[in-house]
Amino acid sequence: MIIKPRTRGFICTTSHPAGCAAQVQKQIDYVQSKPVIEGPKNVLVIGASTGYGLAARITAAFGAKANTVGVYRPSSGSEKRTASAGWYNSAAFEQAAQEAGLKSYSVTGDAFAKETKDKTIQLIKEKLGKVDLVVYSVASARKTDPETGETYNSVLKPIGKPFTNKTVNFHTGEVTDITLEPATEQEIRETVAVMGGDDWEAWIEALRAAEVLSEDVTTISFSYIGSEITKAVYREGSIGRAKDHLEATSLKLNDELQSTGGRAYVVVSKGLVTQSSSAIPIVPLYISSLYKTMKEKGIHEGCIEQTYRLFSDRLYAGGEPPVDEAGRIRIDDWELREDVQAEVVKIWDQVTSDNIYDLTDLEGYRKEFFQLFGFETEGVDYDTDVDPDVKVPNSI
Repeated sequence: MIIKPRTRGFICTTSHPAGCAAQVQKQIDYVQSKPVIEGPKNVLVIGASTGYGLAARITAAFGAKANTVGVYRPSSGSEKRTASAGWYNSAAFEQAAQEAGLKSYSVTGDAFAKETKDKTIQLIKEKLGKVDLVVYSVASARKTDPETGETYNSVLKPIGKPFTNKTVNFHTGEVTDITLEPATEQEIRETVAVMGGDDWEAWIEALRAAEVLSEDVTTISFSYIGSEITKAVYREGSIGRAKDHLEATSLKLNDELQSTGGRAYVVVSKGLVTQSSSAIPIVPLYISSLYKTMKEKGIHEGCIEQTYRLFSDRLYAGGEPPVDEAGRIRIDDWELREDVQAEVVKIWDQVTSDNIYDLTDLEGYRKEFFQLFGFETEGVDYDTDVDPDVKVPNSI
């Protein structure tokens, strides 16, 4: 099959196996170019196929020589359709880990489901014994409660009143105003149910009960705060309520794990091009402005650079990592520097459809978006016939 990108709104409905493999190898190469991390030895990553979950798995494996288990949704390809980018990413990771002599296993299934937790626990018992790092990096629009069978849907809306601001169609460069209607109480409740800390807590409880956590286990999940520009639609919106719940869950888990020497943290990361962030109105324009500013200042980071810094300078630097007043690890410190935010606001006030490519890094945003799906990657011949049916080694 000759695979080309096909888009529907903020989603690319195709992905390229060779391009995804090249992107994974680029992240591996970055980590291997850095000093070795004296870090975890057996790692479970829940939501391991893209974004911070994938970067955490790569950093653990190729930075600390850890054995890893990755949990993610199944999405294999066929003769007529491609698999998801996450599937191709995981296949490439598993192949590279095998070649490096590392143990690595994939559990495919719904992370919210009890069956997936049970399969993962059984695998850990058989292959690794115990894990000393659990990374929870699940971003989903929908969740079916394993106890009640009720299905919840998350929304990205402000709270209290409508919110109007600029947004951009990152495919065309058109800047327009958009008004978002406020979330209802039901929508807020469902967003918290999907994106809050309940499932992270359920995983830790299941793993503890099965005695597959080391006494000094570390567990982390990811959050975002962002700037004044995005505050109404993100941190003070429906997704922000979910992040509040996630952060409260981390404090609860930390209290419980401390009795044996364990710890739990929420990690606040910077704004990045991800499948999730591209779905949020206003955010692509903000990130394009942020990328322009941080690249010019020489402090830009992507997922893998952020994650390596998290492991090397925070989690495994020796002693307890520095946290803010809410107990969170902050790796968004460069994004929220006063000089960075002042420049972003200046761009925001001036940007229009006519000058967007001059004032922002929208072209970089657009390219990085397609690279999430394996396209626009240097060294890949996209006119070559490829087999979309790629197998994942060590997959359960």
